[in-house]
Amino acid sequence: MADANTEAEVEFAIQRIYTKDISFETPHSPAVFQQEWAPEIKVDLDNNVSELGESVYEIVLTLTVTASHEENVAFLCEVKQAGIFTLGHMEPAQLAHAINAYCPNILFPYAREVVSSLVNRGSFPQLNLAPVNFDAMFANYVEQMSAEEEAENTQH
Repeated sequence: MADANTEAEVEFAIQRIYTKDISFETPHSPAVFQQEWAPEIKVDLDNNVSELGESVYEIVLTLTVTASHEENVAFLCEVKQAGIFTLGHMEPAQLAHAINAYCPNILFPYAREVVSSLVNRGSFPQLNLAPVNFDAMFANYVEQMSAEEEAENTQH
C-alpha cells in the first residue's frame, strides 16, 4: 500500500534570530547637525545563506541605509540581521523561496528596528523604513533569471 505518509512533511523552524553585525557612521559630524535637514535616503538590501548542517541554514539579511545631504554622507547605517532556520523536506523551488523571501521577511522587522534605534541614537530625526515585499522581489528575480536563460538559449 502506497500511503501518503511516505512523503516527508515540509519542516520549518526558527532556531534563533540575532544581530550579527552593526555599523553606524556619521562622517561629517558635527557639521551635518548645523545644516537644514533634507536628506536623500538610499536603502540597499542583500541576502546571504550558509548551510550549517542537514536542513539547517543561517540566513543573513544585510540592510544598509545611507542618508546624504548636499553630496555629503550624513550617516551610514548597516545592520546584518541573521537567523538560523530549519528548512527540511522542501523541493528546490520551495527551498529557494524560503531562503530568499520567507526568511528575509521574518528578519526584516528586526533589522528595521535596529536601524531606527541607531539613527535615533545618532540624534537624527526618526527614520521609519517602509515594509519590503520580499515575495515580489524574489518573483522578479526568478522572472529575470528565466528571461536571461531563455535569451541565452535562443543565441545558441
